[in-house]
Amino acid sequence: MRLNGIDLRCERGGREVFAGLSFSVGAGEALAVTGPNGSGKSSLLRLIAGLLRPVSGTLSIEGGDPERTIPEQAHYLGHIDPVKPSLTVGENLAMWTSFLSGDGKTSAQNRADALKTSAALSRTGLDDLADLPAGYLSAGQRRRLSIARLLAVTRPVWLLDEPTAPLDARGQEDFAAVMREHLGGGGLIMAATHAPLGLEDADELRLGAREIR
Repeated sequence: MRLNGIDLRCERGGREVFAGLSFSVGAGEALAVTGPNGSGKSSLLRLIAGLLRPVSGTLSIEGGDPERTIPEQAHYLGHIDPVKPSLTVGENLAMWTSFLSGDGKTSAQNRADALKTSAALSRTGLDDLADLPAGYLSAGQRRRLSIARLLAVTRPVWLLDEPTAPLDARGQEDFAAVMREHLGGGGLIMAATHAPLGLEDADELRLGAREIR
């Protein structure tokens, strides 16, 4: 699998964020998208996730599911963790697992989803908090819950926007291990970041200093 962007141009609020941007990242590879604030790191990930449209240029994926779009084969983890505070930790993850994995599932598939949810909570250290209302979670715990969403529903492309920012040192190490497992299984990662990802072999795509005013 390979995700490609060719000659991409992005505008926000009528102003050009970047232009002539190209990249390529394949299965088992990570690409760290770096650059100053306002250079378009988040906008690039949002383009790939289908939340923005490029003014020009093309995005394509080789070796993916031909019946699915790029966004349907990708997980997007943004700045804000999508957590419903009135639901428990377990209910939040079950809701996202059901939504992302689609409707019309058999009872056996629903049971499989429940097992994946439980395993994802355990992997992110949230299993003891499964029955706690999510409104009580710290910023780091909310980010762990978002990471659990990546694990509960398998998608090959991970688009991560400052993924380690709310995590403490232990959480960053744990997430680096999760990312290495994803890459080892043939997944690919694009991460906008100001901090090291803990992935020694990650390539870098550095964007310019253009600001959005």
